[in-house]
Amino acid sequence: MTPAARVQAAIEILDEVIAAAGRGGAAADTVVSRYFSTRRYAGSKDRRAVRDHVYRAIRAWPEPPASGREALLGVAAGDPALLALFDGSPHGPAPAPEAGAAPAAGEVPAWLIPRLDPVVGPDEWPSLLGRAPLDLRVNRLRGTRDEALAGLPEAAPTPLSPLGLRLSDRIRVEEEPVWNSGLVEIQDEGSQLLSLACTAAPGLTVVDLCAGAGGKTLALAAEMANEGRLLASDTDRARLSRMPPRLARAGVDIVETRLLDPGREREALADLAGGADIVLVDAPCSGTGTWRRNPELRWRLTARRLEQLVKTQAYLIDLGAELVRPGGILIYAVCSLLAEEGRAQADAFSDRSALVPESAPITGGRVAGPGLLLTPGHDGTDGFFVARWRAPC
Repeated sequence: MTPAARVQAAIEILDEVIAAAGRGGAAADTVVSRYFSTRRYAGSKDRRAVRDHVYRAIRAWPEPPASGREALLGVAAGDPALLALFDGSPHGPAPAPEAGAAPAAGEVPAWLIPRLDPVVGPDEWPSLLGRAPLDLRVNRLRGTRDEALAGLPEAAPTPLSPLGLRLSDRIRVEEEPVWNSGLVEIQDEGSQLLSLACTAAPGLTVVDLCAGAGGKTLALAAEMANEGRLLASDTDRARLSRMPPRLARAGVDIVETRLLDPGREREALADLAGGADIVLVDAPCSGTGTWRRNPELRWRLTARRLEQLVKTQAYLIDLGAELVRPGGILIYAVCSLLAEEGRAQADAFSDRSALVPESAPITGGRVAGPGLLLTPGHDGTDGFFVARWRAPC
C-alpha cells in the first residue's frame, strides 16, 4: 500500500468506527481486524501504519467527528505531511486544499468534565489517553512471581500489586512458556488490586456477580488456593462461555458458572441469599477508567446511557448485598472515573443499607467518599473505584 492508500484505508475504518459508536456496534479493534481480514494484500507494515492513523484520530477527538475524512483532516491541521497525502492518487483520499478544523482541545468530552470525580484534576487528563502497559498477574496456583520473572526477563514487578508483572514493550505473551503453563494471566494492575481487596481465602463461599469472561474469577480462585465455592455469574452468555478454557489452563476447578436472565437475577441466585462470605459486584459502567486502552469509548457514552448504567449499578449493589451472610463482605467496583458511578453510588448505598463501610485493604488510590479511586495519572493503573462493606453480625 502507498502512504496515501494507508490514509484512505484509515478513513474507511474510521467511518465504520464512528457508525459503530453511534449504534453500540463493534469496538475499534474489531473493526480494524475485520477490515484487514478481507484485504490480504496489506502487509504488516501497512496494517501497523493504518492502525496508527486510526488511533491517532480517535485519541485526538474527544467527541465523534462527522466522518473518517473529517477526523483525519482535523489531525492534519497540525501535520503538513499528513495533509500532503490527501493527493487524489490511485487508492488515496481525494485532494484537500487545506486541513480541516482541528478537534476540540482536551482529552475529556466537555459534557463529562463536571462529572469527573473531584480528585481527577486537569493535570491528570493527558494520562487518561496515555499508552497503557501490558500487565500480567502471576497465578499462585502455578508458581511464584520470581518464577514468572525468570521466564520473562524483560518484565518488571508492578509497584502496587504483589502479583503483578509489567512489560513496557508489547510481546506475544501467548507464545511464552509462562503463559502456556498457566503461570501468568493478562490483567491490569488495578484489576489485580481489586481482586486482592476482596480478601478471598481458602474454604470460603465467594460470588463474582458480574464475572464476564472470568479475569477476576481466576484471581479470586488463586487467592482461595482452589478450595471452597466460587460462583461466577453473568447475563452475557458469550462472555461467560469464554471462561472454561481459561479455568483449565489456570488449574482452577472450584468455579461454578451460572448464566442469569436479565431482570430475574434474584430468583436465579435465591439459593445463595444470606450465605456468601464475599460478594464482588464489578458492575457494568462507562469505562472512563479504560480510555487509554479503548479511546473510542468517549464516542459511545451518552447521558442517557450513563443514566441507565447508574440505575443498573444500584440494582446490582442491592442484589449483591442480599447474598452476603452476617459478617460477610460486599465489594463494589467500576472501571470509572465519574463521581456518580463511584463515590455517589457508594454513598447512596451506605445511606440505604445496614452494611458498614470499611476501607479496602489495598496499596494505592485516593479516598473518594467511602471508597478508593485509582487512576492512570496517580497510580499507573486503569481507573478503578472500589468500595467495601461488612454485613452486621
